[in-house]
Amino acid sequence: MLDPLVLLALMGVGMLAGFVDAIAGGGGMIALPALLSAGLPPVAALATNKMQSIVGTAMAATTYWRRGFVNLPALLPAIAMTFAGSLLGALTVSQIDTSLLNVAVPVALIAIALYFLFAPKLSDADKTARLSFGPFVPLLGFAIGFYDGVFGPGTGSFFTIGFVLLFGLGVTRATGSTKALNVTSNLAALAIFIPQGQVVWAAAIAMAIGQLIGGYVGARTGIRYGVKVIRPLVVFVSIAMAVKLLVFP
Repeated sequence: MLDPLVLLALMGVGMLAGFVDAIAGGGGMIALPALLSAGLPPVAALATNKMQSIVGTAMAATTYWRRGFVNLPALLPAIAMTFAGSLLGALTVSQIDTSLLNVAVPVALIAIALYFLFAPKLSDADKTARLSFGPFVPLLGFAIGFYDGVFGPGTGSFFTIGFVLLFGLGVTRATGSTKALNVTSNLAALAIFIPQGQVVWAAAIAMAIGQLIGGYVGARTGIRYGVKVIRPLVVFVSIAMAVKLLVFP
């Protein structure tokens, strides 16, 4: 049984994590260490983090969608493929050697940070797509969903850079679409964690309340300021995740 003060602190952590996650992803960097510090075992902390984060991500995705930054019908095939990829990844993770990802993922995250930092033409305006949205976004969803099921860190950054570079979406629309697919990949993990009884519900509910607030405020901030706030936060979060994975794998 968690102390009420601990639950109150976790609510505050959920609010901060939801705010950051709604704009740039990476909220798990804030939430997961807090859950471990509260005394949860690693697997329970991971499951509880997925449960609480999905609330904030769903709130952010809904807010972006209601403001016209998510084309939900066009994303439906990608949503289905993301769920399938994440579920497959979670089911096969024990049979895969993920040691190479400890180096490859930080390198990829640093590359994303450098792109967002130095790319001169990043904006909220859509550009010409390099790949056709219909057939190729589901493939992106399956691939990154599978990665999320196997490993996870940087999933939001990988989705966002894919939408910007491959499909020409403006940064705010890319972020909104990312949230929709993030919800899906987290649902697949929870389809495994919840039946196993791994979620600590008191902590998940406390953090979810904070996530509702943080996810909404973060999404509204991203919509209001667009690339001006999303760009620097993606750079910061990507570098922070890369350093965390390299120094504290």
